[in-house]
Amino acid sequence: MGPSALILLIICAVAFSAGGIFFSKILMTYSKNPVKQQAYECGIPTSTTSWVQFPVGYYLFALVFLVFDVELVFLYPWAVVAKQVGMLALVEIVIFLFILFLGLLYAHKKGALKWM
Repeated sequence: MGPSALILLIICAVAFSAGGIFFSKILMTYSKNPVKQQAYECGIPTSTTSWVQFPVGYYLFALVFLVFDVELVFLYPWAVVAKQVGMLALVEIVIFLFILFLGLLYAHKKGALKWM
């Protein structure tokens, strides 16, 4: 299991991806129907253009939520083995939560948590 296996894996991944795109372009049927080009939103016909810029605050709010939601997943395995690993795990999780808290304070200071 050396570098040759990694190179073979990368070649297979690129070939598999390129092959999927290639065959989908060959087998795809294309029709120029204006209804298919419209954005679908709850079955209600669009009254304006479908290109609307959302404020960047929505994206920041979503990213902050995603970061803290994913980081929360790391607490579950720790809670399962907390008694077995002892005091060192408690110190490490306190440091981890402190770093998360600093990130939350930074996001609050920058205004990423303010809803429009």
